[in-house]
Amino acid sequence: MELNRLTAAEPTAPDRTVRHRHVEIDGIRISYREDGPEVAPVFLLPHGYPSSSFQVCNFMPALADRWRMIAPDFPGFGYSDTPPRSRFHYDFDGYAGFLERFTATLGLSRCALYLHDDGSQIGLRWAIRQPENIAALVIQNRDIYEDELGPKYEGLKNYWANPTPQGRQKLVDAVSEEGFREEFLNDVRDELTQRISPDPWKLSWSLMQTPERREIAAQLMEGLKESLAWFPKYQAYLREHQPATLIVWGPQDG
Repeated sequence: MELNRLTAAEPTAPDRTVRHRHVEIDGIRISYREDGPEVAPVFLLPHGYPSSSFQVCNFMPALADRWRMIAPDFPGFGYSDTPPRSRFHYDFDGYAGFLERFTATLGLSRCALYLHDDGSQIGLRWAIRQPENIAALVIQNRDIYEDELGPKYEGLKNYWANPTPQGRQKLVDAVSEEGFREEFLNDVRDELTQRISPDPWKLSWSLMQTPERREIAAQLMEGLKESLAWFPKYQAYLREHQPATLIVWGPQDG
């Protein structure tokens, strides 16, 4: 009797199982994760550096009762292909164009957009291209005001001002397991680091084991200088369109 009652309740419970899917875009095999009902409003989650959709795999089921959660792996990251540079531009504009084609291929006409880390540079450029597709924003740990860049940017700013081969080598050296660990732990106090699984940086590093992928990662760090010129454009987009926005910031994030 008790068993029958539990069984009868199962069909009404939301399915929060993350589904792992692939789609081909311009001949490039793209991996993405999806959760939630296909008829629900879409929440698109572009990942940050140096990760993949894995970084939100625990977050997705939390909202899957009311949202269709979709998180792609960018070309050159995660389980997606790494096409030659003749077929894909590995810069923020190239990735914004990818988001445009990805959403069109999946038929996603309007969505809430998650903007975090480098994913925010990509997502905002796509939003500027297609503002009608953006229903709302969630912004987490990303600046769009140059005067607010924190101390973590000092090394990059020094390199931008004086781009020497030695400075470029520091960017290349940062593409390492220890460099990825620093990205995820950031300024978290020592007594709290035990709460953070090593899985994100371990997996990210294991999927970066080709010279092509490591160079893509270093090039994106270098390309952040060019993004400074986009900051006023991001600000203008927000002023003009004023999408509903939730801003979240980690108190120990540098």
